[in-house]
Parts: sequence; structure tokens; C-alpha cells
Amino acid sequence: MASITIDISDEQLQKLQALARESGISLEDLLRARIEDWLSHPTREFAQAANYVLKKNAELYRRLA
Repeated sequence: MASITIDISDEQLQKLQALARESGISLEDLLRARIEDWLSHPTREFAQAANYVLKKNAELYRRLA
């Protein structure tokens, strides 16, 4: 299993901890469940955002290849 580290604000952390507490699960389990849901049901908005980033950075990606 892989691990990742991200920086979030203290306010975001507090909100996530509150959601986990309300759900009666650990913060890690809350995040794993949300990621699994997101990966299983990607939204149209995410696909549009990903396509935008890929198109916008196409020249950079070509140069890095």
C-alpha cells in the first residue's frame, strides 16, 4: 500500500476531523472512503478539469517527455 502526504489548512483539518467524529470513524477511514467513492464515480466536472489541465500544459508535457 502506498502513502501520500498533502498540506491542508488547520481549518480544513478540523472540518475533516469533525466529519470523521460525526461518522464514528477515523479520519483515515473517512478519507479512504471518499477517495474510493471519487475514483469509482468520477464526476463530469473532474473530467473537464483534467482535460483542461492536460490541454493547457500539453507543450510543457511534450518538452518534458
